[in-house]
Amino acid sequence: MTDRKLRVGVQIQPQHADYAAIRRAASEAEELGVDIAFNWDHFYPLYGEPDGKHFECWTMLGAWAESTSRVEIGALVTCNSYRNPELLADMARTVDHISDGRLILGIGSGWFEKDYDEYGYEFGTAGGRLDELADALPRIEKRLGALNPAPTRKIPVLIGGGGEKKTLKLVARHADIWHGFGDPEVVERKVKILDQHCADAGRDPSEIERSCGVQGEPGELGPKLRDLGVSLFTVGIGGPDYDFSLLRKWISWRDAENG
Repeated sequence: MTDRKLRVGVQIQPQHADYAAIRRAASEAEELGVDIAFNWDHFYPLYGEPDGKHFECWTMLGAWAESTSRVEIGALVTCNSYRNPELLADMARTVDHISDGRLILGIGSGWFEKDYDEYGYEFGTAGGRLDELADALPRIEKRLGALNPAPTRKIPVLIGGGGEKKTLKLVARHADIWHGFGDPEVVERKVKILDQHCADAGRDPSEIERSCGVQGEPGELGPKLRDLGVSLFTVGIGGPDYDFSLLRKWISWRDAENG
């Protein structure tokens, strides 16, 4: 069981909605008491009408940095393939300052082939994209350390994914937060493998916050994940009508558990 305070995130999926609705959803989530508001880094919807309305990730995070005041913000997750690592570090530092230190730098290796094909990126292989992420993370860290002005804080790095040989090893070496998904049995296996990678890297696994995407009822799912060390629970909601009913349940559960 985790000793961390439990937190709740929301992924406001920037698809099938006008931006005004997305902005209202971010503001409403903050008013409800969510801890983190995420979007995602894609160029097309992931479900529903494949060519439906959609907006770009990091431009939106800059806007959220101004339109919100308390909630942390970030991408769940940035696709490493779409931006030069040094540029991404500068973008993250800038949004960090705009938000007064509320940015989480979520990143992963990328997987949605349509984005790559339509925007002219080389899709390659899953292994190759993970190798590129392994190369990018130290470059991002180096650039963050060289920028003037520096970030307002040590920007938390969230790495998303469950690959047992490469992704979780990168989490052990570079991440402040690991984001996974799946039922508790899957999460339990990933957590054990992550702990071993931490041991191999000489890192205390308790330094890494464990995060999970959730779709079920908090009373049933929450305690099982909490017992595996998960302390951040993120509910995804999509447009055009952003339904907060499940998110409200998770916020109420968090408040009861945190006392």
